[in-house]
Amino acid sequence: MPVLVLASGSPRRRELLLHAGLAHDVDVPNVDETRLPGEPARALVERVARLKAAAAARRHPHRPVLGADTVVVVDDDVLGKPADRADAGRMMRRLSGRQHEVLTGVAVVWEGKTHTLVEQTDVWMCPLSEADLAWYLASDEPLDKAGAYAIQGLASRFVTRIHGSQSNVVGLPVAAVVALLARLGLPVDSAAARPYPER
Repeated sequence: MPVLVLASGSPRRRELLLHAGLAHDVDVPNVDETRLPGEPARALVERVARLKAAAAARRHPHRPVLGADTVVVVDDDVLGKPADRADAGRMMRRLSGRQHEVLTGVAVVWEGKTHTLVEQTDVWMCPLSEADLAWYLASDEPLDKAGAYAIQGLASRFVTRIHGSQSNVVGLPVAAVVALLARLGLPVDSAAARPYPER
């Protein structure tokens, strides 16, 4: 069977697939991820995941292609990656002391068909003091993460509880992806997952 293509430049998604034993190559597509006016968060992540997978699939028509998109949602507002540290601080203040949702859209293109899912994880964060925020924002960690935090990194000290897939908060719901690939008859038992060769 052909090796999976990951249509994403996210190092977290690469690591998650590698740690799960899924062999893959990487082809990073260039797509517009802008939210459409009035677009619900679930529709956004599914649409962007489809766009990423479709763009890479045009270059790999005979291989399975996986696209994904992750956002943080609070009060129905979508928090993507912050523009800068001030924007990251604004996002973290929104999340402080409350619950929010992390949504990841997944799309797999295989044999001319696109299969999608959207995974939700609920996350609770402790109240953050200005000292907490200053300490966290002094690191580079928030700057390329949806919602301005990494549950697997320094921000783990702020997360008090989750309901759902933790890998989904990192950027890819691994168990759901494996189940989808298995349903499509694609190999999910490769112990020879390779480091991430770029296209």
